[in-house]
Amino acid sequence: MLKEKIKNKEKLIGMYVQLTDISIGKIAGLAGYDFVWVDTEHTMLSFQDVLSHIIAIKGTGTPVIVRVPQDDLTFTKKILDAGVDGIIFPMIHDAEEANRLIATALYPPQGERGFGPMNAIDFGFKDVVHYTATANDTLCRFIQIEHKDAIDNLDEIMKNPYIDGYIFGPNDLSGSIGILGHPFDDAVTELMQDAIQKLHNNGKYVGIASGGYSKEVLKHWSQFHPDMLSAGADFDFIRDGARANRIQLEEIHKKGIV
Repeated sequence: MLKEKIKNKEKLIGMYVQLTDISIGKIAGLAGYDFVWVDTEHTMLSFQDVLSHIIAIKGTGTPVIVRVPQDDLTFTKKILDAGVDGIIFPMIHDAEEANRLIATALYPPQGERGFGPMNAIDFGFKDVVHYTATANDTLCRFIQIEHKDAIDNLDEIMKNPYIDGYIFGPNDLSGSIGILGHPFDDAVTELMQDAIQKLHNNGKYVGIASGGYSKEVLKHWSQFHPDMLSAGADFDFIRDGARANRIQLEEIHKKGIV
């Protein structure tokens, strides 16, 4: 179970699904990652697309995490009721915001999640009483550290016992200090190093969401010693694979290079 791995501070790796076709979700699920991250914050995925991905990915036995749109209660409810293993709340700024959003992913009395599980209980084939009694303990709840405000308010944010992981978004973090598009800048590095050290010192689980997936980029982020590292989207692999195949075809077929 993903939750148990996080509790045990295991090293986890994952990729992103952002395109619509359900086959992509299945391929990602079969690829052997510890989890697949379905993104709804910056994509054109409809809820139907997301549900299809959730069913396809979970059907392979791979846990699925969904990043929901920023501060969208209705979408959050639907994602939870779809039966995800984890949910990510992006662009957190302070403890009040973190506490309010995390509460929407907890059934009472710990939170204020509304009742209405559907795919989460296989439309009634699973016992709903058991699900509601265990959902708070099995769901992984993540927040994203993508703004300097969150780092400034980290001491208060960490007081929430229901946050299972803190995932850094370096690109948006660079934007919050006026250098958007420069996630490898020394200023971003310093911010992240200090914040990650503080989180680890307090026993917290830390992730980094990498935009690139080259060996050089992954080595850079790995030096921060994150517990969870995700990199590479479906369209990245299609684009780069198609380009590499075209180059190979040109070299071998057109130019006759052996």
